Amino acid sequence: MSKYILKRVLYMFLTLFIVTTLTFFLMRSIPGDPLASMAQALPDQIRANFLAKYGLDKPLFEQYLLYLKGLIHLDLGDSVVYAGRSVSETIRTTSPVSGFVGGIALFIGVGIGSLLGIVAALNKNKWPDFLVIFIAVLGVSVPAFVLAALLQMIFAARLGLLPSSGWGGAKYCILPIVVLCLGPIASYARYVKSSMLDTLDQDYIMTARAKGMSESRVIRKHVLRNSMLPAVTLFGGSVVGVFTGSFVIEKMFSIPGIGFYYINSINNNDYTMILGTTIFYATLFVVMQLIVDCVYVVIDPRIRITGEKI
Repeated sequence: MSKYILKRVLYMFLTLFIVTTLTFFLMRSIPGDPLASMAQALPDQIRANFLAKYGLDKPLFEQYLLYLKGLIHLDLGDSVVYAGRSVSETIRTTSPVSGFVGGIALFIGVGIGSLLGIVAALNKNKWPDFLVIFIAVLGVSVPAFVLAALLQMIFAARLGLLPSSGWGGAKYCILPIVVLCLGPIASYARYVKSSMLDTLDQDYIMTARAKGMSESRVIRKHVLRNSMLPAVTLFGGSVVGVFTGSFVIEKMFSIPGIGFYYINSINNNDYTMILGTTIFYATLFVVMQLIVDCVYVVIDPRIRITGEKI
């Protein structure tokens, strides 16, 4: 196990290095610079001072080496757009907001989606199955921003029950959470249903039933546990999606989460903020993948750490 984890950690650092390098040079290939919109009317000398302050007057490869040097010391630099604010501080203060809203939505989505998937699998080709399929198709087909706009129009503009945007209390979280949980509900309903149907067709399920084991015990002891691996696989990406999947929603509801600042940094060519948040997302993703692989062994001991089955 320790050798496997060490190997995966080394791959994680390699992945982060590649992501950082590609993001750095791709950003520099975009026309313009971070000061194009905010310093265009300033005298050339003041503009030159801005560029020198952030090292943007140096050759491209030298900028890259300086950034890597700071990254080794866990220094993500200072935001160009938000003067005097470091990227690390922005991530530290905004990621909990995204985690709070997205985490609640994910918790609700996983719970309801898994329950719907179980119900659909146990009632194949019956009306509960068709209802779950309809909900899943609806959740996949309707874009989140369309649902967000619809809920804002109904509950905020017309009924006046909830605020359309802003941040400051529980009532501001309701609409974003409802929008964000629809995707996980649809995804987990489909995955859990498919996995359970596959498990129900296995020979050992037929053997358990032939031995006289009650249907409820067969479901609890054999089907549910062996059907959870696809859900665990999906959960790793879902946790990352808590932060990366809510960009547009945070913008529409004016939630001061990390996605809100990420969108603004892209619009303003804020190089350091884009790089810092991208590294944060990439780190979260590779760490979650490692955790998911380790959880596999706990859920199904038949799976060796090499990925083989015995």
